[in-house]
Amino acid sequence: MKIELEPSLRSWTEAQLLDAEQAEKIRAFEAGQAPQRRARWPIVVAVVFGGVMLAAGVLLFVSAHWEELSPFERMAMLVAAVAGFHTAGAFSSERFRALGITMHAVGTISLGGAIALAGQIFNMQEHWPNAILLWTLGAIAGWLLLRDWPQLALAAILAPFYLTGEWIEAVSNGGAATRVASAGILLLAICYLSARTVNRDDPVRTALGWIGGLALLPAVLAVALSSFAFRRSQPLGWGLEVAGWAGAVLIPLAVAYAMRRTAAWMNAVAAIWVIVLSWLANQSLETAVYAWCAIGAAAMIGWGIYEFRTERINLGMAGFALTLAFFFFSSVMDKLGRSASLISLGTVFLAGGWYWEKLRRRLVARARSGGEL
Repeated sequence: MKIELEPSLRSWTEAQLLDAEQAEKIRAFEAGQAPQRRARWPIVVAVVFGGVMLAAGVLLFVSAHWEELSPFERMAMLVAAVAGFHTAGAFSSERFRALGITMHAVGTISLGGAIALAGQIFNMQEHWPNAILLWTLGAIAGWLLLRDWPQLALAAILAPFYLTGEWIEAVSNGGAATRVASAGILLLAICYLSARTVNRDDPVRTALGWIGGLALLPAVLAVALSSFAFRRSQPLGWGLEVAGWAGAVLIPLAVAYAMRRTAAWMNAVAAIWVIVLSWLANQSLETAVYAWCAIGAAAMIGWGIYEFRTERINLGMAGFALTLAFFFFSSVMDKLGRSASLISLGTVFLAGGWYWEKLRRRLVARARSGGEL
């Protein structure tokens, strides 16, 4: 039997079964037990795409009329765009939380374009990391004021972008500097990915996990291929080498400790793996690179099983499969005839893919069930 709360409370109060104070306590209790209303995913998708299209439309309008505007009009339009998005977010936050978060995020994103265009208007001295720094500070300020996860996600992307830019600009040897930076980005992606644990999972950690998951495999590829891209670059000096690797290792580990505390020792093990991978790639030890990537993928799978995180299992399985595919195309296929290589590749994809997917599903089910098969 379904009971409507308010009519029942009124009738019970009129029948003197409850007094006004008791009825108010029941209302307060039921209000606290009621689940919070959350926007459904079609609404969230609509809001996100609407915000992106709105920002793109504003930028296209500004670029189309840029030459026709005076410097004062350009600056006024940029300030009005940033302030307008944040004002719209402030007015809509109470009525529609998802729309408010989106408008504030679009405002912070448009801040980056405003900073870059303002530098163009006033012919500021060219040092592009300074623009990224101002954009990063804007995202951090947005997080401190709003506590919305998109603000922290933007800061998490922009801060390493700024540090990487300053490092590359400070070091004249771009190839060696990029090798160190790519290793640091890879370790930071692993630390972001590990922010989500069984007992600690919230929108901020989820956003960091997504950023780390999306950046992980491209970052591994960048480190593994660094020897081919920068083979002729000169090595860094001893002092710069130590400073660069200290930042590439210690900054991500500090982020991992802030998010995971004592469990950050696993991230320290990942740091050792990243350093060895970068050294193997720098020495052009191709077979050793493939073997080390396979070990890293297996370790990622084991890490996901240990902490019951299915996304790490999926990424580890994908990384292992990609390692085998790259090894086949680069080291095996050219040693076989055309027909033999195609037959072998087809057999590996059919039989191996079937078994690999079966194993992946078993491991994911084990992680979701808390380790019980």
